[in-house]
Amino acid sequence: MEQVAKLKFFNGLEMPMVGLGTWDIEEGALQVALESGYRHIDTAALYRNEAAIGGVLGRWLSQGRVAREDLFVTTKLPMIGCRADDVTKFLTSSLKKLQLSYVDLYLVHFPAGLKGKDEDDLRPQGPDGRSVLDKDTDLERLWKAMEEQVDAGRAKSIGISNFNSVQIERIMKCCRIQPANHQVEIHVFHQQKELRALCLKHNITMCAYGPLGAPYKDEWTEQQPPLLHPAVTSLAARLGRTPAQVLLRHLVQLGVVVVPKSSSPERLRQNLRIFDFKLSDEDMRELDSLDRGRDGKIFIFKNVYLGIENHPEFPFHIPY
Repeated sequence: MEQVAKLKFFNGLEMPMVGLGTWDIEEGALQVALESGYRHIDTAALYRNEAAIGGVLGRWLSQGRVAREDLFVTTKLPMIGCRADDVTKFLTSSLKKLQLSYVDLYLVHFPAGLKGKDEDDLRPQGPDGRSVLDKDTDLERLWKAMEEQVDAGRAKSIGISNFNSVQIERIMKCCRIQPANHQVEIHVFHQQKELRALCLKHNITMCAYGPLGAPYKDEWTEQQPPLLHPAVTSLAARLGRTPAQVLLRHLVQLGVVVVPKSSSPERLRQNLRIFDFKLSDEDMRELDSLDRGRDGKIFIFKNVYLGIENHPEFPFHIPY
């Protein structure tokens, strides 16, 4: 089984630096991932796969194939749950589906709240197809409710996702328990250098979703994804590695946890096999130079959640 480095939180909890992103993957991929050595599983209420993941984890735990303390499970509060009074309800629901008594990390998935008709209305839309916004989202009150999940033992750690620098500073000013982790889009074209520096200042670890630049996204139909960039492919050929391994290793050496997703057994194994080589300083500088700043961003959200940019807490109106 592959040995995976870990990143330590401010509270001493350790997070494996490579995890499995589970958006739109099937149970079989999770089974292969666990067999290959993955112990960090990243999911969310929004993914609608917590019950399936819980079924696989439940079997592994009940059969003694893995100990609970060896797993690191992250799930996320949905946008329709961004009210202080709803946090316990949504985390309790996630735990029931996951067949767990606690998660290692619970994240606020997105700082802008939505108004759903019920708990299953995860992407509420009006008759015009636009998102139903909850413009009364109160991040400070919401964070107090997140802290209560740690107090109650339902979450070992709490964190944020897709927050901007101003929102992070607001949470740091009001918090009793600080965010342990911030999960955002980070890849070689969008390296989030300013945001990483801010999180480092506050001792908030970072986790990258889309660490390979989301090659499945439509944005790459007319331009070249990171996996095909000549600098990446030539470096991979010289090192005898895959382009994906080079991109993941780059982020890990920057101190960023990665949660790539794949349904291919071979790619799942390859993505975990990045701790037996190291990029040189020159290699790192070359990859650092590929950063396109905001122009490299792929996940905009307003393409999926129509009108979300009109929410007062929409995070992407400012540079970082």
